Amino acid sequence: MTNYVKMPSTMNKQKISVPAAATPEQGLADALVPVAFATMAVLNRMGAENDLSLTLLRTLGILRDRRPRMAELADHLGLEKQTLSGLIARAEKRGLVAREPNAQDGRATDVLLTREGAQLVERLHAQMQQALAPLTGQLSASDQRRLQQLLQRMHPGHGG
Repeated sequence: MTNYVKMPSTMNKQKISVPAAATPEQGLADALVPVAFATMAVLNRMGAENDLSLTLLRTLGILRDRRPRMAELADHLGLEKQTLSGLIARAEKRGLVAREPNAQDGRATDVLLTREGAQLVERLHAQMQQALAPLTGQLSASDQRRLQQLLQRMHPGHGG
């Protein structure tokens, strides 16, 4: 079975060969992977255009609507605390994030977006929506809402 996925932006249509699924779970995975690749291509391009690593891009996305403690952010990203500390220090130098003491626990440190960081994140979010529109636009509004609900159920605590 051959699936065609129109890649976002200026990328050409890519032919992706997918073997016929033996089970519904395999069919779902086979359907998710090309969409994940298309999404990652958009994120990689956006990161490159803005001199942001994929990890920093993920970090900024997390900080869009949260103010986590450093330890929570490290766990969420799957990074060692020392690695995250270096990433946050570089983002601080660029004026994108700040660290502040946690209000409930003075020993803990929160990470938050600066005004400049929040503006960048909003611009990137709009660019991402536009770049993914060729994929998402193939679905009706009700299908988009349903897919969003299903994806949020698959990955609780993320995306809304």
